Amino acid sequence: MDTDDAQLAQLPERDRSPNPDEGAGQWSRSARFPARARRWLAGGGPLRRAGLLLIVCLVFLLLVSSYVVQPFLIPSGSMKSTFQIGDRVLVNKLAYRFGGEPRRGDVIVFDGTDSFVQTRPAENPVAALVRAGASSVGLMRPAATDYIKRVVGTGGDRVRCCDKRGRLEVNGRPVLEDYLFPGDEPSQVPFDIVVPEGKLWVMGDHRSDSRDSRDHLGEPGGGTVPLDHVIGRADWIGWPLGRMTALKRPDAFADVPDPGDPGQGAGGGHLGGGPHG
Repeated sequence: MDTDDAQLAQLPERDRSPNPDEGAGQWSRSARFPARARRWLAGGGPLRRAGLLLIVCLVFLLLVSSYVVQPFLIPSGSMKSTFQIGDRVLVNKLAYRFGGEPRRGDVIVFDGTDSFVQTRPAENPVAALVRAGASSVGLMRPAATDYIKRVVGTGGDRVRCCDKRGRLEVNGRPVLEDYLFPGDEPSQVPFDIVVPEGKLWVMGDHRSDSRDSRDHLGEPGGGTVPLDHVIGRADWIGWPLGRMTALKRPDAFADVPDPGDPGQGAGGGHLGGGPHG
């Protein structure tokens, strides 16, 4: 045997298998995971599967509530007769997310911090977490800093009350508010304000039972709500079933001119107003 043949004879035999064993790589461990998950589900029986389905549904509801539509429990009578105490209103969180802004007549939910509430109320962290989860699906009252009101004036609007016939005026145009609670006046306290840009003037439909922008005129922010504090627009009443309906923007503001249009009246400022029930 020559030298070359001797060296070849000393080499280990190569694996001649058509499907060589490539070892237990990372991919094989990940491939076994679905099988383990199936065995875990099967081992727990129907109760385990039902529990997992419930968790998935709750996570889905929380995601939808956080980013798309959130039920809002009406906690007071400040928006009667549009809403009743206990109604569940569906708040469209996408209404203003892509460049749109609230318009006169919209009913909005907003965070009243720094406008209606100057100091955020203290709350137990555990209780706050429970309330946040339950209120996100309409089972509990919303946070103490969340409010629902109707937009009456947007940035640049002059809003005053009242004219000689007792009507609210926006940019010099009387507004016939047919959504007001029967027997209510537009306001029992006179006021005259130009809404700053980037802010909203909001009022409840039950004027004699609503603490709204009028009540915070003398506070920081002047009672106006920053646009970036708006949570969404109330578009539907979802509960109770007998009151299910879509909410439409009223025609009351259809003829109101934009700020600066001819004939809207002279500019003004805050002339009066104060807290009331």
